[in-house]
Amino acid sequence: MKDDKGPQAIKDILSSFNWNEDKYISREFQDYGYYLAEQLHDLDHKALYIKMAKELPRGILEKARNFVKDASHVKNPGRLFMWKIKELKKEKLDDKK
Repeated sequence: MKDDKGPQAIKDILSSFNWNEDKYISREFQDYGYYLAEQLHDLDHKALYIKMAKELPRGILEKARNFVKDASHVKNPGRLFMWKIKELKKEKLDDKK
């Protein structure tokens, strides 16, 4: 899993890899999408986060994740994350005009 401290060594990743649970995660974006689902306590929608990790710029995802992480006592972090993604995408489009 991704760590907030930065990139991990391959040795550390392989030692923490659970071969029974993680066998379907073979790409980095899948790992990051699963990480987002865990951080947002929304594992029911992990496929959505994996798709977003594949298609959206990482900067937008990180800004939204940090926004949700900084918000305290959020009832539904997944919903707040999706709202922030929408706002960040709208900002990006406005900047291009």
